[in-house]
Amino acid sequence: QVQLVESGGGLVQAGESLRLSCAASGGSFDIMGWFRQAPGREREFVAAIGRHGGPTSVYADSVKGRFFISRDNAQNTIFLHINSLEPEDTAVFYCVARYGLQVKMTRYDYPFWGQGTQVTVSS
Repeated sequence: QVQLVESGGGLVQAGESLRLSCAASGGSFDIMGWFRQAPGREREFVAAIGRHGGPTSVYADSVKGRFFISRDNAQNTIFLHINSLEPEDTAVFYCVARYGLQVKMTRYDYPFWGQGTQVTVSS
């Protein structure tokens, strides 16, 4: 049974940094990534990464420069480093996974989802 378990969310102040983690079990996925859903908004793609790490990373334009995704294949875990947090980053962050060679940016391309971790940024 596939499980994606997120951790690292919480309440932080604007300007601070945070690292989210997602540990996968029950599968060894080619592509893993993150989506987020802010209150009253659609769930949106944040970033994703392939097996070979850095060069395979893809980011949403809205997070480029502040978000950094990384991967530890030995631990079957990915991380999302978020710098200079803004109140607008307040959202539930979801870990996702899929098999395949290409990073995808639409939610329907990811069959496996975690339960989500809440990130709240106070101003």
